[in-house]
Amino acid sequence: MRHVTGILISSVVVLAATVAQARETFAITYLMRDGDPHYAERRAYTGLELRQAYRPIDGARVAMRESRILGRRLGLQLELAERTLDGDEDAVEAIKTELEAGGSGVVILDLPRDEMVAVAKALSEREVLLLNVRHPDVALRSLCSPVLFHTLPSRAMTSDALAQYLRGKGWLQVLVLQGSEEADAEMVAAFGQAAVKLGLEIVAERSFVLGNDPRQRDQTNVPLLTGEPDHDVVFIADTVGEFGRYVPFATYRPRPVVGTEGLVPSGWHWTWERHGAPQLNQRFDRLAERDMEETDWAAWAAVKSVVEAIVRTGTTAVEAIRAHLTSDAFNLDTYKGNPGSFRPWSHQLRQPILLHTHNAVIERAPMPKFLHATNVLDTLGLDAPETECEWAN
Repeated sequence: MRHVTGILISSVVVLAATVAQARETFAITYLMRDGDPHYAERRAYTGLELRQAYRPIDGARVAMRESRILGRRLGLQLELAERTLDGDEDAVEAIKTELEAGGSGVVILDLPRDEMVAVAKALSEREVLLLNVRHPDVALRSLCSPVLFHTLPSRAMTSDALAQYLRGKGWLQVLVLQGSEEADAEMVAAFGQAAVKLGLEIVAERSFVLGNDPRQRDQTNVPLLTGEPDHDVVFIADTVGEFGRYVPFATYRPRPVVGTEGLVPSGWHWTWERHGAPQLNQRFDRLAERDMEETDWAAWAAVKSVVEAIVRTGTTAVEAIRAHLTSDAFNLDTYKGNPGSFRPWSHQLRQPILLHTHNAVIERAPMPKFLHATNVLDTLGLDAPETECEWAN
């Protein structure tokens, strides 16, 4: 009897191995660069950790774990291929080499902005799907690249969400404080466009600097910066986070602070408590041992979008996946209420925006009073008439 049992066990093992070999392997590549300065440790001069950036790869890992059972049902072995580029290694050549070796052509790009642009332009005619999970720049959505898709919300989307909230509150006069980083200027530009769209008035724009130089008191002193003219709310663009943390409760008049401090608009927050979000946050925390951020969510959404397209089309062909992502048939459970879909004109994932403080989500945009002719989520960010891409019209 023991001999028969041994034979049966051996047969099961052989059968399992045969089935595993029969499955098609489909790998989504996560491409990153070693020594990327974006992820360098960020501390204030006193040693405090301010806005530390974490690689969003943990979001992709969570999504892959969630998708593997579904993959097995489809006869697929789903994998996340984590690829780190050395200092002098070219991203375009790395992707081309992978394609020549039989890679899937689906690549999540966690690269500096200039490299991402170079990759999108160089591979625009290839059978690839490139997913941006890191950069919110509005200009990237106007590249007119048929192969580049965005799961992270653009600055136009987060700015529109914040402007809708301010409009709904009747806080129409805004004082803007801006830091010296390029990203700060881009934030202010996006918010300025949202203000025009929603009928807000920017009463003044002021730059701030770090330091105690008495000759620069008008740029270092919060009460001086937030004096006349009168305003309803202070918008601060401080992506570094060193100055902005001192603005709430220190303004000349008692005024709410929004932007990078106070009320912040973003694609995800760990305190979102509806639509299954607590379960997603818990799964992420168990794997990464930290709170889920919006770039983590974007990487999660990138993997889930690809898997959803494979399920609906029944193929792993990149051209078919890309076509499905921009079709009316595609939708993604965003865990934020509204299902997500990709805009054909910019390849931006439609999604709600969460307006939150450091420890609570206060509101979700789009706000109820802001309607759209076809999709309410298109009240956030660049709409179809604003695109310059001929192929998208």
